[in-house]
Amino acid sequence: MNRIGYAVAAALLLSLPAAAHTPQQPPHQTYSEGDLKLESGEAIKDFSISYVTHGKLNDRKSNAILMVTAISGNHHRLDFLIGPGKALDTDKYFIVCTDAIANGFSTSPSNSKAQPRMQFPKFTIRDMVQSQHRLMKEKLGIDHVVAVVGPSMGGMQVLQWGVSHPDYMDALVAMVPLARTPAWTVAVLEASRKAIMNDAAWKDGNYEAPPEKGIRLWRDILSLLSARTPDMYAAQFKNGMDVLPWMESQETALIKAFDANDWIYQTWAYERHDVGTTPGFNGDTAKALASIKAKTLILTGTKDLLNPEFEPIEAGKNIPGVKVMTISPGTVTGHAAAGGAIPADVEFLNRETRAFLDGARKPD
Repeated sequence: MNRIGYAVAAALLLSLPAAAHTPQQPPHQTYSEGDLKLESGEAIKDFSISYVTHGKLNDRKSNAILMVTAISGNHHRLDFLIGPGKALDTDKYFIVCTDAIANGFSTSPSNSKAQPRMQFPKFTIRDMVQSQHRLMKEKLGIDHVVAVVGPSMGGMQVLQWGVSHPDYMDALVAMVPLARTPAWTVAVLEASRKAIMNDAAWKDGNYEAPPEKGIRLWRDILSLLSARTPDMYAAQFKNGMDVLPWMESQETALIKAFDANDWIYQTWAYERHDVGTTPGFNGDTAKALASIKAKTLILTGTKDLLNPEFEPIEAGKNIPGVKVMTISPGTVTGHAAAGGAIPADVEFLNRETRAFLDGARKPD
């Protein structure tokens, strides 16, 4: 397998659960928020948010960065940007890496005792942001952060943070994000859900073992098609038929990587997202984006087949002073550009994010 082939395979592993920590890694922490009231009026009962921290919070509590994660991802999602000398430099910053609602670490359909499986209430991207805001304010006592940073669904949360809490941060770094989910992405997510829900083994969400056939098809649709590009496959497989055994091996590796019901719930939040429906904006997406005060960096992936690059580029036109960049111009890695497995993309993201944060951070 060539370099791109290894990179593609490795990128899939980013979605594997972070169950095993080495002694050198920071421990999981949780903050119990009680019943988390949702936009819908419902509540997630006995909600706990999971997170890890890197670096040290200074005495003024002025060096914090919040990381928010992608769909089916966890607090390890941006590890390739975290550490001494990297964009999220642990010698300079205190990084709080959160786990989104329904990712299997924070309270989720897969682990809730009060509202298990399909009894879990539907939630929104803004509900995720609310749960994170409570963690930062109530538990950690942090009233302002240097930046909010995240990829994919994390990028969607980043932009929502800028709209919901415009004075809370100096900077926003949104990688392959969406401000409003377009029809194409809704269709992709619906197909992935149908793959699971039409598998008889799903049993209306009451499965005893992972619904394997549905999960394999879900992973084909998301991980192996919309999160990659035709160009990547052309470079990896000179003989087109060689992709078939590779696909099967990737599906097998991911069967137990993420709970099927958790995926369904996160896709419902993902597809309904629009910063314009934030209270006070009456559905006006442009007006909501124009309210962002933080210095904003939007990073897009060429030929992104999950979050089409036209949407964040268009969204950026409404954000004052925004900087919009293509990740590793000249490479065609699509949504995987923010995956952390492709060396050229990793180098680009570290360099540009580090420079942007250095320029955006306000003096203490």
